[in-house]
Amino acid sequence: MTLRRFGWLPLCVMLASCQSHDETSAPATATTAPVTAASASATGGDGSLSQATYSGFGDMRFGMDEAAFRKAWGGELNGAAASGSDCAMLAPTWARMPPELAFMLEHGRFVRYDVSGGKETAPGGGKVGMDKAQVLALYGTGGTESPAKYEPGASQLRVEGSGGGVLIFDIGADGKVKAWRVGVTPQIDYVEGCS
Repeated sequence: MTLRRFGWLPLCVMLASCQSHDETSAPATATTAPVTAASASATGGDGSLSQATYSGFGDMRFGMDEAAFRKAWGGELNGAAASGSDCAMLAPTWARMPPELAFMLEHGRFVRYDVSGGKETAPGGGKVGMDKAQVLALYGTGGTESPAKYEPGASQLRVEGSGGGVLIFDIGADGKVKAWRVGVTPQIDYVEGCS
């Protein structure tokens, strides 16, 4: 008799789990704990959604050929490889100079993206304009700091991500994040980009 009385319970649970969710009406919740490099995902440190991951940007994944990359982007891009070069930096048409967002393709494959504007959030929550102390607090011991190549007093913070992706923050002599980039080796370490 007890089984008959509660026999409808599994059905109710199944129906409840199949309900559609309207994401536009659900409020976003903020992340309260710092995000470490190991747990970084597509959510920014402030709880905002970000397309930046250690494996690519949005639907564009490192290693994609140029045709698949452009299809995944779905919009217009400015830029091309210089004559005699097999490396190109492509930027959305809306990006201001220096590009707030730029994508590197080398040997016809997507290998890196660079961010110099405050619109995007890096995997783990870092952003352009943050203090060095804030970035170090987010990434903790997951990052390795080294002096910048060209700017005295400036530094870079390198964070090894999952799946072979690497995140590098460029921190100015003023202690603020000027730019960051994510990519695969060896292209992530090209300080001058495609130059």
